[in-house]
Amino acid sequence: MSNDYRPVFPAIRMPQFEDQELPDVVTAKLHHPVAPELDDVAAATRAALEKSRRFAELPKGARVAITCGSRGIQSKPLVVATAVAWFKEQGFDPFIVPAMGSHGGARAESQVELLAELGYTLESMGCAIESSMDVTRIGTTSRGVPVYFDKNAAAADAVLVVNRIKAHTSFDREIESGLTKMVAIGLGKAEGARLIHKLGALGYLEVLPEWAAIAINASPIAYAVGIVENANKRATLIEGAEPEDIMAMDARLLPLAKANTPKLPFEQIDLLIVERIGKNISGTGMDTGVVGRADIRGRPSVDNPLIHKLAVLGLTPEAHGNGLGVGLADFMTQEVANSLDLYAMYMNSCTSTFTERVRLPIVLADDKAVIQAAVGTCWQLDGRDARLCIIRSTLHLDQILISPAMAGELGDKGEVVDAPHALEFDSAGHLLTRCPE
Repeated sequence: MSNDYRPVFPAIRMPQFEDQELPDVVTAKLHHPVAPELDDVAAATRAALEKSRRFAELPKGARVAITCGSRGIQSKPLVVATAVAWFKEQGFDPFIVPAMGSHGGARAESQVELLAELGYTLESMGCAIESSMDVTRIGTTSRGVPVYFDKNAAAADAVLVVNRIKAHTSFDREIESGLTKMVAIGLGKAEGARLIHKLGALGYLEVLPEWAAIAINASPIAYAVGIVENANKRATLIEGAEPEDIMAMDARLLPLAKANTPKLPFEQIDLLIVERIGKNISGTGMDTGVVGRADIRGRPSVDNPLIHKLAVLGLTPEAHGNGLGVGLADFMTQEVANSLDLYAMYMNSCTSTFTERVRLPIVLADDKAVIQAAVGTCWQLDGRDARLCIIRSTLHLDQILISPAMAGELGDKGEVVDAPHALEFDSAGHLLTRCPE
């Protein structure tokens, strides 16, 4: 990240909150429905690939592009490495293409760096990574939108699309995040992402599916492998699809993915503290389905939980300063604000057109200043009565911290595992009382 794009915020403390009392917390272990994880991810991947008709027809020496996105998907590095090995066994020449739209600041070299941090390198995968922001036009939608496709992937003899199927953070529809989205926005690169998002909600709801259908028919896409994770973020299903079945598989497996998505078991929270956000956690930094905020004008938001105040304490290193999602918060620390790469944030936000998500919340000096101000503004006469919840991230909801008043609402969805204890801070105002790893 260039320092040229990094802001410098002052250390602000609000004197009226310096004596603000805070609620105690207890550790709650949540009980999410957990589907069984696959015993052998590599074997499941091979079984899926062996069903492909088109791979069986490819000649020796065929070049096969494998897609990799910017999300941290626990099983995907093994899936991709297995695919690389399998292709080599068939006599093919596999390589990886970054399929992540405008992520990495829409820079080819930055997309390679993002993949490396997720575990995709020449050494770990056993094949080259060919990254370019150049695209080839392969069609036009009924609205006159040109359809673009990654130039390196378009030049391959075959393309294998690999992605996790899951709920989208902004839209509720038959097909959300998964293979179809990767075909359109991921392989469409920055230009594809810009054009699809340019029409806002209409672009995603109408243009994206048509774009993907055109790309599937007009490109060398030969097969797809979809991954569904359980509540512990482990692969519970790996399934393959011929090109003509990709969109149908996305739609068929989405309900299973949603059923395995952890949620907070509360209807209302006075203050939610998120220890860290980042693009490697969610496309919006934090999953809108967990925090109950989508904040897209003209589109309904998530019904629950209803969260009065939301505070962010950290940004993951893997985000490289892309703090997309801070606009969903009410407060963040100076440390988070000063780590932001404004260029990457603005590029991502302007590409998506959802500019609300990079608006800066109130920036205060440290964790303690943020938490005291957030509790002091959450409409509780006595801050010790505030309904407080602390999570590591929206990906990590196995053990959380809650105020004792909320413990009775857990029911069979969780259990308290310790006694009430006070939030502790060090001399620099950093929160020491953290969610268990």
